[in-house]
Amino acid sequence: MTFLAIDVGNTRLKWAQYEQARPGARVLAQGVEFLDHIDRLAEGPWRTLTPPSSMLGCVVADEAAKRQVQEQMELWDVAPSWVVASAKEAGLVNGYDHPNRLGSDRWVAMIGALHLMLKRGERRPLVVVMVGTAVTVEAIDASGRFLGGFILPGHGIMLRALESGTAGLSVPTGDVREFPTNTSDALTSGGTYAIAGAVERMVQHVRQHSGAEPLCLMTGGAGWKMAPSMSIQFELVDNLIFDGLLEIAHFRALNA
Repeated sequence: MTFLAIDVGNTRLKWAQYEQARPGARVLAQGVEFLDHIDRLAEGPWRTLTPPSSMLGCVVADEAAKRQVQEQMELWDVAPSWVVASAKEAGLVNGYDHPNRLGSDRWVAMIGALHLMLKRGERRPLVVVMVGTAVTVEAIDASGRFLGGFILPGHGIMLRALESGTAGLSVPTGDVREFPTNTSDALTSGGTYAIAGAVERMVQHVRQHSGAEPLCLMTGGAGWKMAPSMSIQFELVDNLIFDGLLEIAHFRALNA
């Protein structure tokens, strides 16, 4: 009864096969592919997998990438199933103006974060940060209601925007410095502190709104880059999206 979790992001597809569709299940296999290489999955890493009994995924890439994934899944007799944000699921209430317009990756990661906190026996506000091609900073109150969130460009998008919009600006990636004295360090430091500042501002908003100190969780492929530059206490967590997919799959099975 194996379970396949898929996260199709803006630049990469991440997948993991679990022993069961339940939180805490053992990982049997996992991998990452750039979106340009999706068509290699069926003849590559997926070819030797035990056929999954069920699958659940989230997609922020375009429909073409989603169709490619589903074509690669045709080597198994399993129906593709994709998460779409809703008004409420797995204990999380959606406060977005139009709930189904919330990005599925944001929704799934927040569900993963909420249940990570609850398993510890805690009940307090949350700030959930995903650092990837784009950066999202989400606020959840202590009752499990999504209050709203920020979206801002990741490091790469910031640098490309500056290069394309500023004459003669094309420099290698630098280091994060308190007082940068060259253009490379100035660009890298500016982008890093812009993200850190957005996270810190959201933490302030949640403190003022809830009157409590939020638990701040950070995830995403570039999360580790932010760790040395954060001035607030936070935890770096791997695979919040996969954690959320497992929670949703388990919740739906219990309520089927």
